[in-house]
Parts: sequence; structure tokens; C-alpha cells
Amino acid sequence: MDDFRGRLTKDGIRIHNQEDFAGMHKAGALTARILDDIAAMIVPGVTTGAIDAEIERMVNDAGATSATIGYKGYQHASCISINHVVCHGIPGEKVVKSGDILNVDVTVIVDGWFGDSSRMYVAGPLSRKAERLIQVTHDALMKGIEAVKPGNTFGDIGHAIQSYAEGHRMSVVRDFCGHGLGQVFHAPPNVLHYGRAGTGPVLEEGMFFTIEPMVNLGRPETKVLADDWTAVTRDKSLSAQFEHSIGVTVDGFEIFTLSPAGKFHPTWG
Repeated sequence: MDDFRGRLTKDGIRIHNQEDFAGMHKAGALTARILDDIAAMIVPGVTTGAIDAEIERMVNDAGATSATIGYKGYQHASCISINHVVCHGIPGEKVVKSGDILNVDVTVIVDGWFGDSSRMYVAGPLSRKAERLIQVTHDALMKGIEAVKPGNTFGDIGHAIQSYAEGHRMSVVRDFCGHGLGQVFHAPPNVLHYGRAGTGPVLEEGMFFTIEPMVNLGRPETKVLADDWTAVTRDKSLSAQFEHSIGVTVDGFEIFTLSPAGKFHPTWG
């Protein structure tokens, strides 16, 4: 039985009601707080498994549910992707080393609503090339978000991200994309991080989705390892990603996953 409110567009994108924004803000706030709180853990010598265990503890202590544990057989409360891992890195015995850059991706369910966000962290001194990559990726996400308003298209979002990243001589990953969400983890539309302005479905008030560009220092091609999850850059170049969950408002957007402590960018301190 369909327990959603709102209607579907001709592209299958759900239009949510105003009260649904409150549910998304609550779920997004928990995800963002967890990502804030793990920042102090990410230092040389910690294992990705230890980081994930702490994330799972925080999810459980909040009375929430991890959206990723059990999802298509996945058994962890986060994805942790280091250096040339593009996304879906599996936590385990991997030890974080000085100079590593990490993306940590967390999705929680609160009162039936999904909060999905990821951000970059750095362990120890940061190389100049890694610093540039992280900055450009962060700013590309924000350029994409700035294109969100009723009447614009999803192609406008992708074009804003692609043109910014490629203008800094970096590449945008094509093999993975953002997605609709709400009371489900993944739903239409696919939110591409590249494309032509003015193309794709038209944005309408009440749409909920993620924008989560992956940007590589080298070429955009990726490959998935034998574990069927971990995606890496084919040329072993560094990759970075930032992700927010977004709702389209009457005149723009709301970000559901804003950092309460202002730690979304890893050089916040």
C-alpha cells in the first residue's frame, strides 16, 4: 500500500507536501550531527571499522535506524572511501594514514524519513593537490545546489557542477549519481552531476533529492572491485565527494543536512 503523500510527476518524481519538509529536516539533522561528531576520530592510526562502529553506536543511541545495514546485503552503517576510492568503500581493518583524505557517507532513517549526506575528512597534513581537489568538489556541490529552484532543470544542476569542476581541470564521475529520496532510500530522479543546461525534468516545489558530485584529479573513469561495492578511479588518481539532501521550495531550496557545528568542510578548524 502506498503510504506517501503528494503526487508523482510524469517523470515519476514525487512531489511532497510542506509538512514533509519537517521530517526530512529531522532525519537530515541527525545525519549531519553524526558526521560532525566523528570528525575528532579521523586521525592517523584509526581503522575505518572503528569509525563505522562509532557511527552505528550513535545511530542506535539516537533511536534511529541505519539505512545501509542490510541494504542489498551491505553490513555497515557507513561507506568510508579513502584517497582513490570514489565511493562505497567498505569499513574494516584499513588503517588511516597521515595525509589520507576520506569521504564518509551516512544515511539514517528517522520516523520513516531518510537523511543522507557525505563529506570529506583529512588525516594529518594535507597535500596541496588534495586540498585543491576537496575545495573544488565542495564548491562544485554548492554551485549545483545554487541552481535548484522551480522552473530550472536537473540539467542545470549537472551543468553547473561539470563546468565548474572541468574549469579547474578536474573531472566529474559519470558512473554514479544523486537520487530522489524521502520515505525511500532511492527514488526517481537520477541526479546527474554533468549535462547540458535546460535539459532533463523541470524542478518543482516539493521535490526531495541528493546532490553528491564525485570529482577526480585525473580522468573520470571508475571500476568496481571484486567485493561488488568499492568503486575506485581507474587511473588511481585522488577522488573527493560531498553530498547534501535537498528540498525544492517555492523560490529556491532548503538543505536538510547542514552541519550544526559548521564542520561540513574539513578545513573548518
